[in-house]
Amino acid sequence: MNELDSQKISCTPGYKLLGDFWTLRIINALREEERRFSEIERDLGDCNTSTLSNRLAKLHGDGIINRNELSRADVTYSLTDLGKLILPVLAAMDKFTAQFDKIRRQNTDK
Repeated sequence: MNELDSQKISCTPGYKLLGDFWTLRIINALREEERRFSEIERDLGDCNTSTLSNRLAKLHGDGIINRNELSRADVTYSLTDLGKLILPVLAAMDKFTAQFDKIRRQNTDK
C-alpha cells in the first residue's frame, strides 16, 4: 500500500462524519455557544424536526456534541472537545468558499 492509499483509508471516518450536509450546519450552529433545540432549528431554517433530532442524536452518540437535559422539555447542546476539533475544518471551508466565489465571479465577468 502506498502513502496515498493509506491517506485515503485514514480519512474515511472523517469523510463519513463531515460528508453529511446537516452535520456541518449543526456544528456551525454550535460554533459559538450552547444552544437549545429550537435555536438550532431556527438557525438552520429548512431542516425538518425529525432530521434535526436524528442528526443531533448521531452527533451525541459519536461524541461530537454534549446533550444537557435541563428539564424534560428543555435540552441544550454544545460541542465537545472532539467536536471543537472540527472548527478549523469549517474555517478552512469558509476560506475556500470565499476564494472560490471570488475567482468564479472574476471568470464570469470576463
